[in-house]
Amino acid sequence: MTTLLKTEIGRLRIIEFLEGMSLILLYFVAVPLKYMADFPLLVRIIGPIHGALFVAFIIMAYLFSESRNWGWSKLLKVILIASFIPFGIFYTDSKILSKEK
Repeated sequence: MTTLLKTEIGRLRIIEFLEGMSLILLYFVAVPLKYMADFPLLVRIIGPIHGALFVAFIIMAYLFSESRNWGWSKLLKVILIASFIPFGIFYTDSKILSKEK
């Protein structure tokens, strides 16, 4: 874990994982509990955390793409897949980010 924090790609992969897991928790735990069990507390807790992680991921992905000259299409692909599709983080991590050095 400490080796991931030392590199730019490592930090991006960590924030991507945290953002993706918060999305999964929001979609599959908090929102169903809100509407099926009338328990909105988890949405009020996880929602802002996910929002902050989402913004942090977008900023870090943009800065990383600028340093690697990715171009807009690759950047948008990573952001759209990882941030809006549940479990998309596993695809982008294995197919795109793990290949970066």
